[in-house]
Amino acid sequence: MEIVEDKVFIIAELSANHAQDLNLAKETIYAMKEAGADAVKVQTYRPDTITIDSDKDYFQIKHGTLWDGTTLYKLYETAYMPWEWHQELKELAEKLGLIFFSTPSNKEAVDFLEDLNVPIYKIASFEITDIPLIEYVASKGKPVIISTGIATLSDIEEAVNACRRAGNDQIVLLKCVSAYPAPLEDVNLRTIPNMAETFGCIVGLSDHTLGISVPVAAVALGARVIEKHFILSKDIDSPDREFSLTPEEFGQMVKAIREVEKALGRVSYELTEKMKKGREFARSLFVVKDMKKGEIFTEENVRSIRPGYGLHPKYLKDILGRRARKDIERGTPLSWDLVD
Repeated sequence: MEIVEDKVFIIAELSANHAQDLNLAKETIYAMKEAGADAVKVQTYRPDTITIDSDKDYFQIKHGTLWDGTTLYKLYETAYMPWEWHQELKELAEKLGLIFFSTPSNKEAVDFLEDLNVPIYKIASFEITDIPLIEYVASKGKPVIISTGIATLSDIEEAVNACRRAGNDQIVLLKCVSAYPAPLEDVNLRTIPNMAETFGCIVGLSDHTLGISVPVAAVALGARVIEKHFILSKDIDSPDREFSLTPEEFGQMVKAIREVEKALGRVSYELTEKMKKGREFARSLFVVKDMKKGEIFTEENVRSIRPGYGLHPKYLKDILGRRARKDIERGTPLSWDLVD
């Protein structure tokens, strides 16, 4: 997939951090670019495309989240981004060189995003069981990024198969924990390489932990996509602010990820010119006491020391007990022409 061929693809998630203020959304996108993001992701839903307005117990949030005490509908009323903003924000993002894409909530949202010609789609964790939606998204022939925060192994398999049935193999799976914020002990980053092997997909991380350690570590384990919530300031009244990164924090994450991916490199046992030069300071055999011609080499007059101009230390046992071919001054690197 082109988006992840050359480097880790870093997504700044706007989510609800626009606080339903268009100017704030624009300022945030400028800051995302400045912080080093590759893409900005938004969410395309209205409260009624994702749930219904009901006070029944089913719709109450009471699972130990940041949003306990309200209903799903009321939460989404405060969090959704007006659809009429999409065109303007997409144009701004693209002017800045950012990829702009979204998480659609239903077929109507997909059709709306198709009219905008977004280049990528994201399936949120809570939609991973909506196979008809995934098939519809996949049928558009664009890369599909799927979060797995609430998914069982069979859920992931069904979602991947749905994409492939639609003739779309441009699939990215994101390891994710749908807890806000996510506890470190629940993250299980070692799943990332296993997920890539199991499903034959590009794998990344959608991260809800606090800080930047987890996404950086994920890259070291093979993550090719990183998604993290981005907020202009923690003073903004947003339901997602607690687990979002500020511009400075996001920039630090990007810097660390770029350093890690550069250091990962490739499998190589070759020595660079600097490393070859460094071998001069390796150990080798030196005469460490003045010796007369015919004198026997012992552990007292020959030692393995730095630097590396003498014989390899592995030859010490072959040298001991033999005689000096000529007088040898202390500090002389040992060579075969000095040995009888």
